[in-house]
Amino acid sequence: MTSSYVKSVTFDCEDATVVARFWAAALGGEVEEDSTSDKAFVEAPGWGGPNLWFAKVPESKAVKNRVHFDLRAPGTIPDEVERLRRLGASVMAEFDGLIVMQDPEGNEFCVE
Repeated sequence: MTSSYVKSVTFDCEDATVVARFWAAALGGEVEEDSTSDKAFVEAPGWGGPNLWFAKVPESKAVKNRVHFDLRAPGTIPDEVERLRRLGASVMAEFDGLIVMQDPEGNEFCVE
């Protein structure tokens, strides 16, 4: 019997292209050229991970994520946090060398 695999991770968004552009830049991918503010797609950039889908929804984010990405900094954590800030992320908290951040629409992720 074969197992399922994660084909894509989907983000609910107010503006799909804003969030897709952030994650494409953060992970080294590209936003598909047919993307719109209603739906956007970022193919996994060479690291073998799942593709990323972004879909516009009518409601805004109201609570903490139940699932989030943990990003491994390619260099120092402070350098990566600063790079992600320049792309539009913000820092929420720091716990034992782990930095909790938010993307431009408030989706949490960690940098370690």
